Order: sequence, then C-alpha cells, then structure tokens
Amino acid sequence: MLCDHILIHYGEISLKGKNRNYFEAQLIKNIKKQLDAFSPSSFEFVKKISGAILVKLNKNGLVDIKQVENAINHTFGIVNYAFAISIKQDLEEIKSFCWDLIKEKDFESFRVTCQRSNKEFPMTSAELEREIGGYLFEKFGGKKPVKLKNPDCECFVAIINDYALVSLDKKSGLGGLPVGTGGRALVLMSGGFDSPVAAFNILRRGVTTRFVHFHSIPYTSKASLEKVANLIKVLKQYKSSGILYSVPFADAQKEIVTKCPESLRVILYRRLMLKVARELAKRERSLALVTGDSIGQVASQTLENIFAVSQASEMPIFRPLIGTDKEDIMNTAKKIGTYDISKLDHDDCCTRLMPKKPETRAKLPKVLEAEKALDLAKILSEILEKTEKIKI
Repeated sequence: MLCDHILIHYGEISLKGKNRNYFEAQLIKNIKKQLDAFSPSSFEFVKKISGAILVKLNKNGLVDIKQVENAINHTFGIVNYAFAISIKQDLEEIKSFCWDLIKEKDFESFRVTCQRSNKEFPMTSAELEREIGGYLFEKFGGKKPVKLKNPDCECFVAIINDYALVSLDKKSGLGGLPVGTGGRALVLMSGGFDSPVAAFNILRRGVTTRFVHFHSIPYTSKASLEKVANLIKVLKQYKSSGILYSVPFADAQKEIVTKCPESLRVILYRRLMLKVARELAKRERSLALVTGDSIGQVASQTLENIFAVSQASEMPIFRPLIGTDKEDIMNTAKKIGTYDISKLDHDDCCTRLMPKKPETRAKLPKVLEAEKALDLAKILSEILEKTEKIKI
C-alpha cells in the first residue's frame, strides 16, 4: 500500500514552554530543507498538528521513499516518525484497514495507540483503542495478546482534520534539538575520528557549526585538507554549514620548535590553535569552540594538559566527547557516515615535529614562561592574514 503521509513526533521540544513555537517552527523549516535536499519535490506540505508534525507526500507516485527516509534520518529534533496511509474517518473502515495492514505481520503481541486531534470525532482516543484493539484480538482468534508495554507490533491511528492516518512501523529519529536553535560554534577539525563525532554531537543540541583546520602544507600533503572537506560534506547532511577556515600552521611550528622547550611543543601548538580559532570565531559571531578531546586518549589530553591548553582561550570550549572511549567514538562515526573517511591516512600538523618525550603533566606557569619566547601578536597576525575561508 502506498504511503501518502509521514507523522513526525518530537520529545524535548514539547517541554520548551513559551519558546515551544520557536523550536517547532525551526524543526518544520529544517524538515522542508532536508526533504528538498534529499528528495526534491517529494512533499506537498509540512505543518504542525496537535503534538506532532505532518508531512503530506506528493501524489505523483514518483516519490523515492528511501530518500525521504534519509532526509528524516538526518534531521535533529525528531524522536520518531512513521509512514502513514490516509483513509476515511469511519470506525468500520479504520478497523478493517488496520486488520489488512497487520494480518500478515510476524509478531507475538500488539497494541493499538490512537491520537485524536479532531475533537469532533465522536469517540475518544481510549475508546478507539479499545474498539480497534478488541476487533483485532478477535480476528486473531485470541492467539495474539494485547501488550501495552513493549509490544512486538504497534498499530497507530491518528484522527486529524477530516481523515484518519494509519501506520504500523514507527521508526526512531535522531532526537536532540533542531539545528539553528542553539547558537553558533566553531569546530576544530583534525581529520581523525574524534572531531567529526564531536561536531555531530554539538549539532544534535541545535548548535550551528563552522569549521577550522590547521595544516602544514607544503611540508605535508593536501590529504588532511581534502579529508576535512569530505567530512564536512557528510556533516552538511545533518544541517551543518560548509564554511571551513584553512589555516597554514607550519611557520608557527618552526617558531615553537626553535624557541621553546621540546617537551612542551604540542601544548604550545594547541594553545596557539585556540588563540587563532578564537579570533576566527569572533569573525563568525560564534560563541564557543568545539574540540574532540577525550580524557587520557593521547598525551595532550590529560587533565593537566587540557587545563594548560584551555587557559589560552577566553571563549568557552565544548568537549562533547570528554568522557567517551575510543570504541564508542568509532561506533558513532560508523553510524553517521564519517568512519570510512576518517580512517584514511593523512599527515596531521600536530604529528609533525613531535617531541620524543611530550609532557603529560604540564604546569601552567612553566607553559606561560616558555610562551614568552614567542612573539604571539606577530605570529597570530601572520597566520590570520594567510588563513583561507572556503565554502565546501
């Protein structure tokens, strides 16, 4: 049977009180844009109904359901959704239609859930559930029990406007909040596994993202920059921006190598990166920086080193992965589509000119003393002057 609607439910948005309309409007806007991107001309309208969002698919029969589902699966703010079929608001027709949908399904238990937004319909949601559920139970000859908690199969009926929607297979969405409701942040992208997953997690909280990548071209290949561009293309499917700042970092590394203690190189690299990122964030009116740090994952991510690095930024630094282990990060990368790109080899600027014995328990006073050997204002100015803004 041909589905002609999608019934979309959200969760956290319903708790937003007076701001709820703002979040709902942004979610509807994002759904429209995602459908246009993944499956152009696939829908007639997207609108709010009581406690949900309704998408009406085009009647031309050319809608690619898989691509429509792709669009929904890449939209933050959606808790669950179901492809539904519209029928007449007649009890006997609804019961018969539910039976036709469910009779060939393989399951042990079921339930019927009804939602009535059209209050002129003569039966309440609870009455509908009992009536339809009882009918289906009898049609199965009592062999399929009704189970209100965690049933194998759930038949959903929505009474809206002047028709009823019936669906069976409710699918989970990404949850979170609609992108565009949480302000703007700048993500430091390395090309590895961690930073794209960190970007994904911050997008899930409704934050719009811009990106910055530090490279050592021409002393390294362009592979890292190409990787980051491809990772951003994947994240754009989740409504991130495609704005990338490409920052040449090789000359600054030379300064640090020649003038500062070897053991503190990586910490000084990272402090300088935060200072550069902070200035770029101001240009983009971003309110925070985002990194892929996870405690103890590498030498530079001990608490002492994270503290010594963080002090370089006057701007909040979000670390969505701080308590996440590598296996979880890589599993998320596989789910969101960044894994196969991140696993490709590339030259990372921080691995260039690495010290033999990097400091793992840096003391901030020693770091600040070492940094005095650098003309930071001049270095920062030269880096920013050579930084390129790219639209992916």
